Amino acid sequence: MEESKALGTSVLHGLIAIFTLAIVSSFIFALILRFTSLQESSVQYVMTAISFIALFTGGFISGGKGKQRGWMLGGITGAIYTIIIFLFQYLGFDKLFNPQQIVYFICYILIAMMGGILGVNMSSKSK
Repeated sequence: MEESKALGTSVLHGLIAIFTLAIVSSFIFALILRFTSLQESSVQYVMTAISFIALFTGGFISGGKGKQRGWMLGGITGAIYTIIIFLFQYLGFDKLFNPQQIVYFICYILIAMMGGILGVNMSSKSK
């Protein structure tokens, strides 16, 4: 029971990190788009890269907090992120994923898994 609580706490820390980075970067880019002549299409790839960085960071934090099974912690973190985004998109905008989004979310889960693996390895080296 104690182990599952620790795993859940580490995943929660990772999710908080992901959504914090996403909110901060979205706010910054909203300001940039509002007060400059940039168009949304011109920062699309930058936002995708920032999303990958946020998922990697969330997986890294999950793995670092959990200290074991980083691939699983990162995968769970990425999967929960994907489910939350899916629910927001489906319930808020009544839209399902399209094939391009499915590829993005599979990549998000894989990136979070890599972050989790690295987070476990970095935390075990610091002991």
